[in-house]
Amino acid sequence: MTGGARHMGREPPKQERRVKTSDTLAPPPRELQSAVPSRPSRAEAEAAVRTLLRWAGDDPDREGLAGTPDRVVRAYEEFFEGYGQDPVEILQRTFEETDGYDEMVVLRDIRLESHCEHHMVPIIGKAHVAYLPGTRVVGISKLARIVEVFSKRLQIQEKLTSQIANAINEVLQPKGVAVVIEAAHQCMTTRGVRKPGVTMVTSRMLGAFRDNPATRREFMSLIQGQHGDGLSNV
Repeated sequence: MTGGARHMGREPPKQERRVKTSDTLAPPPRELQSAVPSRPSRAEAEAAVRTLLRWAGDDPDREGLAGTPDRVVRAYEEFFEGYGQDPVEILQRTFEETDGYDEMVVLRDIRLESHCEHHMVPIIGKAHVAYLPGTRVVGISKLARIVEVFSKRLQIQEKLTSQIANAINEVLQPKGVAVVIEAAHQCMTTRGVRKPGVTMVTSRMLGAFRDNPATRREFMSLIQGQHGDGLSNV
């Protein structure tokens, strides 16, 4: 991993390369246009929050709740900002001058905050992302941003794991991609069966990580010992 550390310590000369991608990874707004009805106005969104407050049994006009609809809508703008971001655009700027580096690049313990699409409650955890470069590499911050783009949508963890891996694989065209996500789901810890301390682990292995057991073992050994840390109280 000395080469990986060397890459993280200094940026290689910037040679921007635009990558052609297929329609299977279109930007989110176009990707969802046919499936999502027209977006309600902000006033309609705030009115919906007021309705929920009344449904819960409280008075949305009382002092403590008067500003809640506005605050909830602003929070939702942050929670679900991934719908307005394009994963292809994020990964398109790549670098070819790597001094021959061809070992895996691993970004471990990426903080992950998402929301369950079934109950709209938080999914909190971390992602580990790796790829084996083909002819180019991408800035490591872009890997974290790809996790962010897909997690800032309503999700199930299985789909989230695949989306991250598939995006990296399609745009960078590396020799292999590996993604492991471990997260606690508050739809399970704060309601329903109410089982705190449970962590769900999902993985997606492509290319060399799927076909070569030694490559997969090396990746797993690099993230080993991280599982479960800091998740028991979420």
